[in-house]
Amino acid sequence: MSYTIHTRTFGREVEFEYPSSLLGYWTVFLRLIVGYWFLSAGLEKYAWFPGGEAFNAAGWMAGATQGTVVHGFLAWAAANPTMLAFTNVAIPLGETLIGLGVLLGAFLRLAAFFGVVLTTFFYLGNADFANGFVNGDLFGILLFATLMVWAAGRIYGVDRYLEATAFVQRNRWLRWLLG
Repeated sequence: MSYTIHTRTFGREVEFEYPSSLLGYWTVFLRLIVGYWFLSAGLEKYAWFPGGEAFNAAGWMAGATQGTVVHGFLAWAAANPTMLAFTNVAIPLGETLIGLGVLLGAFLRLAAFFGVVLTTFFYLGNADFANGFVNGDLFGILLFATLMVWAAGRIYGVDRYLEATAFVQRNRWLRWLLG
């Protein structure tokens, strides 16, 4: 079975067909891969996790980002004990929660939004753009944005069940966080 999408893009009517089963399987596959990617990246930053190490962002923020557009901010944050402590908690916890949300399809749009935000910091902090603007972090941003736009949590995800609850039906704005 295939579906036809009718939409308006750049002021023009656009129509295209896609096979529903392939899109569904591909969406779930992307969601599982991206969720696992971020969940494992977060868990590996905890000393209690097998093979993990205690995370300290100071070296990356102060040294490895030299020549990038965010170096000044990150060097300041690395030198500020409060900001460094916040970063050392926020990155592993953020990666873990984003990974879980995407993997389970729970609050997927919210998780993917924060995935875009966090990956944008990595993109700006890792890239000196000597080889151009396209790198792995940019692809991460695109994957999170794609999952957010497709509302991928509705396909074999927890969001499908959350959106059916009376609470979400009464508060339709919550659907912007789900999907």
